[in-house]
Parts: sequence; structure tokens; C-alpha cells
Amino acid sequence: MSPEPVDPAADDTATPSLDFVRQKVVDDNAAGTFGGRVQTRFPPEPNGFLHLGHVKSIFLNFGIAEEFGGTCFLRFDDTNPETEDISFVAAIQEDLAWLGVQPDEVRFASDYFDQLYTWAEDLIRAGKAYVDDTDAETISEQRGGFGQPGVESGCRNRPAEESLGLFRQMRDGVFADGELSLRAKIDMQADNMWLRDPVLYRIRRVPHHRTEDAWVIYPTYDWAHGQSDAIEGVTHSICTLEFSDHRALYDWCLDQLDLPFDQPQQTEFARLNVTHLVMSKRILKTLVDQGHVDGWDDARMPTVRGMRRRGFPASALRAFTDHISVAKTNSTIEIELLESFIRTHHNARALRRMAVLDPLKLTITNWPEGHVEWMDVVNNPEDPEAGTRSVPFTGELWIEQDDFRLDPPPKYFRLTPGREVRLRNAFFVTATEAITDDDGNVIEVLATYDPETLGGNAPDGRKVKSTMHWVSRPHAADATVHRYERLFTAAVPGTSTGEPLDDLNPESRSTTAAKVEPALAEVAPGEVVQFERLGYFAADLDDPATFHRTVGLRDEWANIQKRKSS
Repeated sequence: MSPEPVDPAADDTATPSLDFVRQKVVDDNAAGTFGGRVQTRFPPEPNGFLHLGHVKSIFLNFGIAEEFGGTCFLRFDDTNPETEDISFVAAIQEDLAWLGVQPDEVRFASDYFDQLYTWAEDLIRAGKAYVDDTDAETISEQRGGFGQPGVESGCRNRPAEESLGLFRQMRDGVFADGELSLRAKIDMQADNMWLRDPVLYRIRRVPHHRTEDAWVIYPTYDWAHGQSDAIEGVTHSICTLEFSDHRALYDWCLDQLDLPFDQPQQTEFARLNVTHLVMSKRILKTLVDQGHVDGWDDARMPTVRGMRRRGFPASALRAFTDHISVAKTNSTIEIELLESFIRTHHNARALRRMAVLDPLKLTITNWPEGHVEWMDVVNNPEDPEAGTRSVPFTGELWIEQDDFRLDPPPKYFRLTPGREVRLRNAFFVTATEAITDDDGNVIEVLATYDPETLGGNAPDGRKVKSTMHWVSRPHAADATVHRYERLFTAAVPGTSTGEPLDDLNPESRSTTAAKVEPALAEVAPGEVVQFERLGYFAADLDDPATFHRTVGLRDEWANIQKRKSS
């Protein structure tokens, strides 16, 4: 399902209704629940790169803090050293800066390892936790399942002093990895599986990216997360729906402690699902590791880095996530809606340029030899302040292969022998002859022009049915252009087989050697321009002579809404 039809460019001055998360903040403030304080956090694990799903959470958490005069921390939940790396810490901070959000503070769960350990000892003394020497596989089996009883560990009633001594030996490195664990003593018959004596600490002899070899035991996410929220003074712990079952454990852990602030409250919202995309780190990593894409910043990837390379502006991503808002149930948003926001943004701002992606020679045989006509061309008809530029026109041009047919199909209105068309901002031309190679492929088109049609209008009022873009051959710059189709062919990848990679599109990218007007040799890395008639293209961040197609010109979202309403 998708939101109602929308014009992303519309200036809606009506006061929007609050989503349920913001309404909770309003209600809490009215009730004085946290003394009027609002503090949120964005807590990524530094084991990968941020993607579009994270973007929704980022703008939600930072947006709430901004709107209610509160604060928002960036906290790295770095409790699993086997998969985490300092390079991801730097990358996440860079991505947040590009998205335009500034954390009030940067924290790490590892900042709290000493306090978390102390609190774990307190749990043991209170008879709320015990050291278990049962192996991980058996622990999993003894938990049972939904509708199936759990089996209590033989270590569950181990005396607190004995567990405390073993826990300290775990900390001191006496035991091997996986030999012992610390478990909460809650309820092995609870309907909520997360309450069936969850593991709070495990032994891992893996150097940590910050604490190095100081610890050989590490807290689990469920023990560290809520306590980190409490230490930081978080009021509203906002998570995606998959953590709703964890909330009971989140609250149980906090209930056992003497907290420095009011106990934070967890609220869950639906994660972002978009057609033809996947947000699973596992699958995204597989795409990279198996070479299906060029890396985490490949322009086909839904990572922040990939979207940035492709030319998705941060402000349009925020407008998109603001529009779809937050909900209590999962749904899937059409990718065409996201693209509509991107297109609307660039339509108002992007400079227009001409580029020929599949070049074919066009030679005007009656053009004055050596003459160059400089055309004064508007940079963006949507933005008068963008001004104009001079574009050279000569008798030697590049046009698109698709803009000429020797044997045209029905309703083909572009160039063909004997037909007159308009060259954008220039003259009417009529094809007179096609030159072919030995295989019959057209390699050059000869034409004549009407010098009375400068600017694209005939003084006698005659009309043509097609306008084509072009680039002067003597002035053209070379460029590499990547055009993209959907990375996954299925709207919901994996629907038919259960494996999203089965729906991977092997033709998701095509690359051509293009000829472009001189101004395109001067674009800045990351700048997005409109290739007239073709779409919006972003200059590569590392090589501005390479362009990535951001989105096409056709508003597919509008077409979807028309079909739905018909």
C-alpha cells in the first residue's frame, strides 16, 4: 500500500496532523512525564553503511528533537566486536553530515562497559541473573517455542555468590569463548520468548575497535541498549517494529536498576520498505561480496553513499520521509513515489544541458563551411535566475541513434529520409541520405537546414512533429554515462522463491560513451543536471566526466495514481 496521491512540489500551508510518535511526545509533555524534556537518539551498530531505512529513522529522531526543543545523540551500539570496525564509525558520521543532521553528542555503548558490568553484578546479587555453563545450542533448544514450554537450565538456581565469582572469572579471561554466559532469571514459561532467561553477557576474545583487549566479555544488545538509553537520559527510545517484542525485556532490565533519570520509554514504528529495493544488511553485503555491484557506494545501492553518488539530494530524501510519515503497521512504498520527490527537486534546480548517449553523425551539407553559430540557451526554464549559456552549433553534429530510422515504424516522427524535424534551439533540418557500413548499419546521416528557422520556428508557419537534441561534433566533450534500471526485477524481491537474489536484474546498468556539450566538461563532482529529453544525471563524485542517471523525466508516480483512480 502507499500514501494517497501527492504533488511533491505542492506548497501545502495547512497544519499537518501529528504522527503517532510525535503525538506521544506532545502527550508526554502535557502530562509532565519527563518534566518537559525531550531526548532521542539514533543508535546504529557500526557494522555496515547506512541505507534508506536508516534515513527514515534519522530524520524521525533528529526531527523530533529539533521540533520539540530537545536533543538527539548519535550512539554507536558497539557491543559485537566480531562485525564492527572503526571505518564504519567514520562512514556513518560522514553520512549524517551529508544528510544535514548534527548530533548534540556522539556516544558509544562501549563508553558504558564498566557501568553495564557493575549493574550485571547487581542483578546477580539480587538473584535476577545467573551464570550458565550450558552451551548456546542447548540454551536455544531449552527455550522451547511459541506454545511450547521452556526448560529451566540446571544452573538457574546456582547461588548468587557462586555466579558472582564465575562472572568475575569470565571477565578475567579464565574461561574459553562460549564456555559460560550470564543469563537473566525471568520466566522460562513466558509467552514472550525474549523473557525466557535471555543471555546478557557472552565470552568473545575479539579485540574491540575502541576498548581493544580490555574486555573478553561483551554485553548483548538487549542488556546494553536500554541501559545506554538510561545513562544518556533518553526520554523517547524510538525503534522499528521488529523490536516490539523486545520492549518487555527492555522494560524489565530497566526496572531492576536505580536509574540516574526517569526510565525511558520505547516506541516502535514501521520500518521503511520500498519496491524493487532491499534494506537487509545481509543481502546488501552479499551484493557487494559477490560482485553484483561495485561496492557499498554503487549508485544502484539504497545506501546513503549510493544514493548520494546517484544524485539523490538529502533534502528530497527528507521531504519523502516526512511525507510518508510513520505508521504502526508495515507497508511497502512504491519506488516511483521516492523518484517523484527526487525529480521534483531537480526540476526546479538542475541546469539543462545537451548530451548524446548513443552518438550518430549528422552532417548538414548546405551549412556554411567553418561557420559556428552560438545559440543563447536558457539554463533552466523553471528558474529565471539560472540565466543562459552559449551553445555552439555547426554543420557537424551528433544526434541519438534512436532519432533516425532508415525504415521508420508507424507513428515514428523523428528523422527519416525526406522528413523535416526541429533541432532544439536551432534550425529545421531535413534528412537527405543515410550512409551505411558494410553490415548495413547507419553510420552517418546527411541533411539540409533551413536558415530561416533559427530558434526553431518557420516564418511560413509550417509545423514539425519532433524536436531533437544535438551536440556539435567539433566542440563535443567525451563522457561516460551509466543508465540504470531496477536492481531487482520483482516489486518485492524474493516473493516467488524466498531468496531476493533470485530476482536480481542482470541488466540493471548499461554504460555508453557519450558526446556532451562543452559546458558539461565543467560540472562539479556530484552536480546534477538535466540531459534534455533524457533525464537527470549526476556527475560522479570522483570522476565528473562520468555521469549516473538519477531519474528519468517521466513522472511514473503520477501515471500510477491515474491508473488507480481510473
